[in-house]
Amino acid sequence: MQKERMNIVITGHVDHGKSTLVGRLLADTNSLPQGKLESIKESCAKNARPFEYSMLLDALEDEQRQGITIDSARIFFKSALREYVIIDAPGHIEFLRNMLSGASRAAAAVLVIDAKEGVAENSKRHGMLLSLLGIAQVIVVVNKLDMLNYDERAFCEIKDAYLRFLGTLDVNPIAVIPISAREGDNIASVSANMKWFKGQTLLETLDSLENTKDESVGNFILPLQDVYRFSNEDDERRIYAGSVVGGKAHLNDKVVFLPSFKEATIANFEVWDAPAKEEICAGEAVGISLKEDIYVKSGAVMVKKNEESFLKVAKQVRVNLIWLGHNALESHKEYLFKLGSAKVKAVLKKVERVLHISADEVDLESNPTKLTRNEAGTVILELKHPVALCAFKENQTLGRFVLVDGFDAAAGGIVLEVLEESANAEDLNSLDSLAHWDAKRIFEFEEEFFALLKKYFPHRFEE
Repeated sequence: MQKERMNIVITGHVDHGKSTLVGRLLADTNSLPQGKLESIKESCAKNARPFEYSMLLDALEDEQRQGITIDSARIFFKSALREYVIIDAPGHIEFLRNMLSGASRAAAAVLVIDAKEGVAENSKRHGMLLSLLGIAQVIVVVNKLDMLNYDERAFCEIKDAYLRFLGTLDVNPIAVIPISAREGDNIASVSANMKWFKGQTLLETLDSLENTKDESVGNFILPLQDVYRFSNEDDERRIYAGSVVGGKAHLNDKVVFLPSFKEATIANFEVWDAPAKEEICAGEAVGISLKEDIYVKSGAVMVKKNEESFLKVAKQVRVNLIWLGHNALESHKEYLFKLGSAKVKAVLKKVERVLHISADEVDLESNPTKLTRNEAGTVILELKHPVALCAFKENQTLGRFVLVDGFDAAAGGIVLEVLEESANAEDLNSLDSLAHWDAKRIFEFEEEFFALLKKYFPHRFEE
């Protein structure tokens, strides 16, 4: 039986020992290809080079380029409980976009701090990013305790200082663990050098975490990607396509499209050269035909009838975001808000707080009006049209968004709270002027239009 997999991100400031920690986890859990550790040690001995566990990552990258042994673009290790997929998260400030992209897919994070250097600016920045991304399960490891002779006092000073900082972000780590990645202390086995530490090892702590919840359990959610129509050979089907991000649906289920609240019934799950389906579930890309002719557009969200209250149809939301754009986030500009398959114009209504990293804590700017590059904060966004969404903690796909400034993906963030729900029918239908039209009339217009094309340009429709 295959073990479950859990995505984790291991992050930390440059040279704080992240690569060494990953290499040690691979070695101590016997997750390396057979003979790999021995061959690297032998190569180091022949070339009079000291062996470092970080070398294991370089060796695996070489194998990855050759397309053998490990999963593409991923590194994984295993415990007795599960397999862990390590998502790369570069430590340098110039790679914040990569760190955001990687960490957003993780169920938990391990944040590495160098005991000799202490809490660096990037250590604080990464803590702030994990908070903004909504990663609730965070483990802090204080590395290189061997270089301080495993001094308990030094560990406690760093632990207390970093916990004070994380407290300003409302981040409560699962554990703070003293380790030496190079020597293997408190990684997969209890350290004999730090008997004063009574907590669990890093591997034991990881095994105690909750994995990402099963998306197939719960409410059915399908953000609509597009609607396809086939008119050849009297085929009148309209296929509503998208990827299921939550729950399950069956034939003849009553469904509702948000934000328009239009209702229909599932007639068929369309397949190509495959057995007929009676059920679809989270993770599947699907095409659905309906018993009723209704007009909806990409960006709508299909849910089951009587489950629509799970999502909110809103024009105003409170969000956490990290701004990476070259130009500042300001209230006088329009941005493109992308969430799920929805795209809608948005403006900055209010900046509630901007997080600045100082020597000891996060400074909250008084009366802030904008966010500049690499700043993070909590803001209120006003959307031009209603969008179906929810808080990130309820569903990651419909609670995580991107803001686009021109052609620049300038920010990523999560929805904290819906501030203003849209219940007015006229407001909801303003999504698109076509939504005011009767669906049947729209379809008749399509038929008339194509009939005229065939009449006046018959050669365009010849086989």
